[in-house]
Amino acid sequence: MKTFKRNNLSLISIIIPCRNEEKFISKCLNSIIANDYPRDKLEILVVDGMSTDKTREIILDFAQKHSNIKVLDNPKKITSTGLNIGIKNAKGDIIIIIGTHTCIMPNFLKKSIETLSRVNADCVGGTIESIQEGFMPSAIAYGMSCPFGIGNAAFRYSKKEGWVDTVAFGAYPKKVFDKIGLFDKELVRCQDDEFNYRLRKARGKIFLNPEIKSYYYPRSSLKKLWHQYFQYGFWKVRVFQKHPKMMQIRQFVPGAFVFVVGLSFIIGIFYTPFLWMFGSIVLCYLMSSLFFSSIVAKQHSWKYFLVMPAIFSTLHIGYGTGFLTGLVRFINRWKKCKA
Repeated sequence: MKTFKRNNLSLISIIIPCRNEEKFISKCLNSIIANDYPRDKLEILVVDGMSTDKTREIILDFAQKHSNIKVLDNPKKITSTGLNIGIKNAKGDIIIIIGTHTCIMPNFLKKSIETLSRVNADCVGGTIESIQEGFMPSAIAYGMSCPFGIGNAAFRYSKKEGWVDTVAFGAYPKKVFDKIGLFDKELVRCQDDEFNYRLRKARGKIFLNPEIKSYYYPRSSLKKLWHQYFQYGFWKVRVFQKHPKMMQIRQFVPGAFVFVVGLSFIIGIFYTPFLWMFGSIVLCYLMSSLFFSSIVAKQHSWKYFLVMPAIFSTLHIGYGTGFLTGLVRFINRWKKCKA
């Protein structure tokens, strides 16, 4: 592996879009400050979406103590516009995107730079692990790390490095944005997946190195988890409309599941055989959910067994309902497009 001398280190711009994150922003910033990367080679741009809690106050306090922290305004309040504001103001050769619910390991920045140089990638990222604080956040974290919960996202479980379709909290050479453009300012969610698809379409390469580690605070309740995954499903429709070839079969499964279950129940009220169909689908899903719940419980603790089916159904039905809602909401926005 190439050895980096201090004078050869790249200037990094870390972009943190946020809004009303008073509970997490301090933890995020402290983890970045604690990194073993030279301070004069690092700028931290916190793009605030006009927070109404104490987030702004906390950020300004950090900025007074650390001259490399800057605060930018994001009047439109959503993540994609916040990212774009940060990119436009970034001075670094490398841009790294960090979420407010995230804490990075002390060697995160150096590992990112080393990996970018070693594999000649257009984006590199690592694995994320969920931080467990309390019973429900822990259960949600275990559910999200289970393949039955969220599918095959390599950055949540992979132990091997290699080329992937997307990563969380990626590091990009700034020239990538000159070539690909910025994040889609319409998207409230899924903006990183959409951008990485455009990057791959332009023959860009994305690399995952498990040694680049970060930790993530998951949602703390089923209500918040539902809202999060409803939005993922809802905005995935716009991604589908813009880039049909980006979609994979697994991304249609939750919506199809919710549609078939709902339709079979409604028709079953008037035509009994469809009630049998409804019951069969629900039973198969429940058995699958219990099976994977037992795997999670065996790995961690049996106290999570009974709550895991509720977490799985929140993930799947929340996403599926959001996807179906998006199909209706954006029905007039279908247009022929190149994928």
